[in-house]
Amino acid sequence: MELDPLMLSRIQFAFVVCFHTIFPVFTIGLASYIALLQGLFFKTQNPAWDRLALFWTKVFAVVFGMGVVSGIVMSFQFGTNWSNFSLAASNFIGPLLSYEVVTAFFLEAAFLGILLFGRGKVPQGIHLLAATMVAVGTFISAFWILSANSWMHTPAGVELIDNRFHVTSWSEAIFNPSFPYRFAHMAMASFITGGFVVAGVSAWFLLRGRDPEANRRALSMCLWLLLFLTPLQAVVGDYHGLNTLEHQPTKVAAMEGHWETATNVPLLLFALPDQEAQENRLAIGIPNLASLILTHSFDGEIPGISEVPPEEQPPVMLVFWSFRVMVGIGLLMIATAFVGLLLRRKGRIYESPVFLKTLVGMISLPFIAVLAGWVVTESGRAPWLVYGVMTHAEGVTPSLTGWMALATLIGYVLVYAVVFYAGIYYITRVVRNGMLPEHAQASADRDADRPKRPLSAAHTPFDDDVDPVRS
Repeated sequence: MELDPLMLSRIQFAFVVCFHTIFPVFTIGLASYIALLQGLFFKTQNPAWDRLALFWTKVFAVVFGMGVVSGIVMSFQFGTNWSNFSLAASNFIGPLLSYEVVTAFFLEAAFLGILLFGRGKVPQGIHLLAATMVAVGTFISAFWILSANSWMHTPAGVELIDNRFHVTSWSEAIFNPSFPYRFAHMAMASFITGGFVVAGVSAWFLLRGRDPEANRRALSMCLWLLLFLTPLQAVVGDYHGLNTLEHQPTKVAAMEGHWETATNVPLLLFALPDQEAQENRLAIGIPNLASLILTHSFDGEIPGISEVPPEEQPPVMLVFWSFRVMVGIGLLMIATAFVGLLLRRKGRIYESPVFLKTLVGMISLPFIAVLAGWVVTESGRAPWLVYGVMTHAEGVTPSLTGWMALATLIGYVLVYAVVFYAGIYYITRVVRNGMLPEHAQASADRDADRPKRPLSAAHTPFDDDVDPVRS
């Protein structure tokens, strides 16, 4: 049986990127939250802020470690699976990855130890500085990675000479046309993800009546954050979409399931794109709405997928439905934030079991939305590795065989399964222990190790039972 090394390499890289993405998208927002908690404690000396900071620092340590371990592999894959691309783009991609190490990893490494082990051993101001520097480091890391990724979508500031990209303007290459929109979109996604995770865990604690003072504060903060950021993310996403329409019109056409260039284009709520027939089946849409959203005019013209030959078209079904998953979850998050505002005005934000259980159930949804967004972004670029310049087929390692790619893919899946299981186990254990005083920690650790009843669909992610909310 002959295996396609190109397809297997794409699957392998997609798997590694998707697995890795869920960690930094959480830690970027969580690091800033921890820095805020440390600042509030430094200013007020209220022990509730300190308990929250200590608890979420423990979670951050586990998730950060998983992100580092899973992210290292991507650099190796550039050489093992995509050597032609690495050779061609090394003049630009190489320095950016080095800048990330020098400016972000060194900064985080210098202050992460103080954040994790310096509590009570260094002055509070130094501990606050460490938390702030770790948060800054996560944003610097995201800056360089998203700049490199955005350049692959909207290459600028380079010229191709003898199959090598030579930088002609570093400012144009780093701040390429899509970078500001991608960076803003991902930064806000990180805060929203962190907000929903903290809100969900705080709600779980409140359902069990554990440390209500601290967890009410945490829940209130997160719901205010989400109330402003979730609608704002929709606005940023709209600008990002307009930028994509300008530079990658075929991707937008695939997102909309729009085959022929036309005006008065409907917004499809449901369809089954048939790429072979170049049409949709069972399409249900709202007239003219896609034209209004993308061109801000009811009769605006939107280019169709058929403008490019079939071999240059992305997988429309995958892009179309991934986009709807992302948008659907985004609308649900906006609705949840506004329900929180309504309950706050009624004075029931901490006493509504239905709302608190909803927040617990929504912990995973921001991660799913982020993954769906990455599928739209990367699959919508296909078949281009560097958009309009280099295809995936041109960038793959020539000597790579299908069996080699399959063997490493299986290896990554097995190793990452162990990493994921171990990480989730320790995160769950940290959450079960909660914000307990030191003398109660050993007892909680023993309780966490005891056998539990099998979890059913009605159970929470962290324990077997949910106690009523204590007033």
